[in-house]
Amino acid sequence: MGWYLKVLNNYVGFSGRARRTEYWMFVLFSVIVSIILAILESLLGLKSVLTGIYSLVVLLPSLAVAFRRLHDTGKSGWWILLGLIPLIGAIILIVFYCQDSEPNENEYGPNPK
Repeated sequence: MGWYLKVLNNYVGFSGRARRTEYWMFVLFSVIVSIILAILESLLGLKSVLTGIYSLVVLLPSLAVAFRRLHDTGKSGWWILLGLIPLIGAIILIVFYCQDSEPNENEYGPNPK
């Protein structure tokens, strides 16, 4: 939960670096919240209202942590645009997000480890 709140508190921080743990814990918690909201919607008979609102709330923090994660691997945040390429772009981004941090300081800041 601490990693999730850290990302939400730094929701407009597109500079700097984010560790793998920070990124993947945020993704995990977001998926869990989305599943819980989808179950609630189906029980209450709502039409994707809660998940839609939640998606809008975490859109900017998700982009910011993805940018910082790419910075941690030494890549520009603009590599996130690969996600616009169906399937292949998402696979490449997942590989980038799984890579280890650059061990020393890079152009985006000091190593967060």
